[in-house]
Amino acid sequence: MNADPQQVWAVLSNGWSYSDWVVGTVHIRDVAPDWPAVGTRIHHKAGPWPFSLKDSSTVLSCEPGRDLLLKVRLWPLGAGTVRITLQEVGPRATRVTMVEEFTDGPMLGVRNALGDTLLHYRNREALRRLEDLAVGHTSDASTPVAVRSGRS
Repeated sequence: MNADPQQVWAVLSNGWSYSDWVVGTVHIRDVAPDWPAVGTRIHHKAGPWPFSLKDSSTVLSCEPGRDLLLKVRLWPLGAGTVRITLQEVGPRATRVTMVEEFTDGPMLGVRNALGDTLLHYRNREALRRLEDLAVGHTSDASTPVAVRSGRS
């Protein structure tokens, strides 16, 4: 990404931005005040209205500025984990790796080439959105600047 790790982390550590970059999440209902501390949650809705499902994502581990591991849920479809790692690779350049795996529920049945392909494209789009938001932050990660909106 064309952003330094602090810029990327500023987006990841702002739970209210979750629906801006996580593909399929359409509304944030609540964010724990100390997000992303271990055990904190984001309560969200996913999917199109009127079929939106309410659920949550929980922080399993967190190394600020470097690594975030989430337990993501979307019952009755299932649950999984998502690990996002940041590695500085140059001035204003970060390698962001996202690994998502289904762990529980019916979605375990799509652990195949088709499911992997769909996750690949979904996560590639999520990373593109994350970069857009990160680039929209100044080097002072706590100060957001103009961020594009209107994406679905």
